[in-house]
Amino acid sequence: MTELVAVADLNYTQAKNIALGISKKDDTYELHTTTTDPNFITQVLNYAQALEVDATVNAVSKIVLPDFPGITIYLVGLGDNPELDTLRQTAGSVTRAARGNANLTISIAHRSNCELEAICEGALLGAYQYTTFLSSAKEPLTQVQVVTDLQDSAEIIARTTIVTQAVNTIRELTNTPGNHLNPEILAEKAVTEAAAAGCQTKVYEGQDLITENLAGLRAVGAGSATAPRLVKLTWEPESFSKHIALVGKGITFDTGGYSLKPSNGITDMKTDMCGAATVFQTLLTAAKLHLPIKVTAWLCLAENMVSGTASRPDDVIVYRNGKSVEINNTDAEGRLVMADGLIMASEEKPDAIIDVATLTGAQIIALGDRTTGVMGTPAVREDIVAAASSVSEDVWPMPLPEYLKETMKSDIADTLNTGSRSGGMLTAGLFLQEFVGDTPWAHLDIAGPSFNKAGAYGHTPKGATGVMLRTLLQYLEDMA
Repeated sequence: MTELVAVADLNYTQAKNIALGISKKDDTYELHTTTTDPNFITQVLNYAQALEVDATVNAVSKIVLPDFPGITIYLVGLGDNPELDTLRQTAGSVTRAARGNANLTISIAHRSNCELEAICEGALLGAYQYTTFLSSAKEPLTQVQVVTDLQDSAEIIARTTIVTQAVNTIRELTNTPGNHLNPEILAEKAVTEAAAAGCQTKVYEGQDLITENLAGLRAVGAGSATAPRLVKLTWEPESFSKHIALVGKGITFDTGGYSLKPSNGITDMKTDMCGAATVFQTLLTAAKLHLPIKVTAWLCLAENMVSGTASRPDDVIVYRNGKSVEINNTDAEGRLVMADGLIMASEEKPDAIIDVATLTGAQIIALGDRTTGVMGTPAVREDIVAAASSVSEDVWPMPLPEYLKETMKSDIADTLNTGSRSGGMLTAGLFLQEFVGDTPWAHLDIAGPSFNKAGAYGHTPKGATGVMLRTLLQYLEDMA
C-alpha cells in the first residue's frame, strides 16, 4: 500500500515529482497551490500558457521547467471553485498519472480538514493498481507527500489511510481470479484479519450448514469441490447503543450452474464475491476506527459450479424460517445464499440490516455502470442515500412494487427464486425482503458500479472499484 505523509512546505530540493492544481478562465490560467514562490509560479503559468495546457477538471499535463531541473510537474485541472469530490477525483487522476515514479508531492490548495481529507482519499485510491500476476508493471507509488499547514493533518492522514486501505483491499480481493480465491480462502482471510482487529468470529461449514438449515448455501455450493461457508464477524465495543447487521454476497465464481451463463457473460464472474468483501472490510474499518456501534457482518460464501452434485432447475429448498423456494434459475444464486445470511442476521434483532450484492444484470440496464440501486425500508433506504451523498458515491432509491410478487408465484412452493424479467432488480429485492422479517432493512445492488470494465477515471481504476465501503462507513458513523 502507498504511504501517505504530510509535509509543511514544498521542498524543491527533495521533491522529484510535484502535482499542482490549475484552472483557466477565459484565456487566463491560475494555480491552486500551497506554494508561494513567485519565480516558480510565474514559470509554471508561462509554460501552461505557451503549451495551452488542458485545465478542464481531471485533465493531467506534464511539464518540466528550466530553472527547476530534475523536477517533473503534473498540472491537474480543478475548475474555479472545486467541490470536495472534485478534489478527491483530481488527486486520484494525478496519482494514476504519476505511476512509474516512487514518490509524488501533491501541493493543491485547501482550506479545511474536509478538503484535505478529500485530497488524501483521492490520492491513495488513485495510486492503487492490481499487479499480482504481472511479470512487469509500472513502479507503484510508494510514498505520496501532501503539502499542508493544517494542524489536524496527522489524524486525517491516519483515518484516511485506514479507509482507503479497506477500499483497496476490496479491489484486491475482487480482482483476484477464482482459482486463487475460493470460499475457504476468503473465509480464512476474513477470520484472521477480523480476529487481529479484536472482533469475534464464527464459521458455519459442513455439518453446521445442515444443523442450522442454511438451505441456500448448501444448494448453491453443492456442485463445487470447495464447500460453502457462512462467516459471522462481530465488532462489539464496550459501549454502544445500536447494532447494525451487514450481509454480503460472496460467490467466488459464478458459472450460472445448470442455467449456464453464455461465454461472454461468464468472464469477470470472479467479481461476484465483492459484496462479501465489502461488508467484511466495512466491519474491519469500524473496528480499526473504534466506532461506538455494534456491527455484525455475515459473509455468504459459495462457488456456483456445474457437476453431478449441483442443484437442478425445479429443485425445491426449504429455509430455516420455513419458507420454501422453487429454483427456476440456478443463475439467480446470489439471492439464495443471501437469504441464509438475512435470516441469521434478523434473528439477532439488530436495529437495521444492510445487504450488499452484485445481484442483477437488471441493475446495470436500469441505472448504468456507476450508480448503485438501493431499496428496502424507506427510512433505512433514505439514510443510505444521505450517507452516499455526503461521500459522493452515486446511489438511486428504487421501489419494491407489490404487484411484481405475482410474477414470482410457484405452483409447488411458496415462491420462485426469479420473477418477471421486467423490473428484475426489483423482483430480486422483493425476494430478499421475504427473509428479513420485521427488521428495518436496505438492499444495495452494486452489479455495475463494483467493476469498471471501461477505462480508469479520477480515483477509479479499471477493474474492481471498492464502491460503497465509504457509504457504509458514513452510515455507521451517522447511526453511532
